[in-house]
Amino acid sequence: MEFQSRFENQVAVITIAGRLDGVTAPECEKKMREVVSNGARLIIIDFGNLEYISSAGLRSILLTAKLINEKQGQLSLANVEGNVRSVFDMSGFSNIFKIAESVDLALAGFS
Repeated sequence: MEFQSRFENQVAVITIAGRLDGVTAPECEKKMREVVSNGARLIIIDFGNLEYISSAGLRSILLTAKLINEKQGQLSLANVEGNVRSVFDMSGFSNIFKIAESVDLALAGFS
């Protein structure tokens, strides 16, 4: 798993690439906690380069949402496609989270 974060107009944009599974989810959770602890209240997670997500990866996303909600922030997901989208659809996560087709559209949603 590769994890990168950057800020665009007060919004933390996190890009996750590779696999988000039982092996990589703890590292992802740690990094997400750091981003939220550093004051990010508006977060976009870009899944455009994510190849696979497991139930442990989904749990990481739920944990992030919980952390952001505790700070009265907002979470948006972007580029949820292919196999990752199938997992989101089957698990019902597509109905729980705000999902945009691109990071730009997700950023516009915060305006």
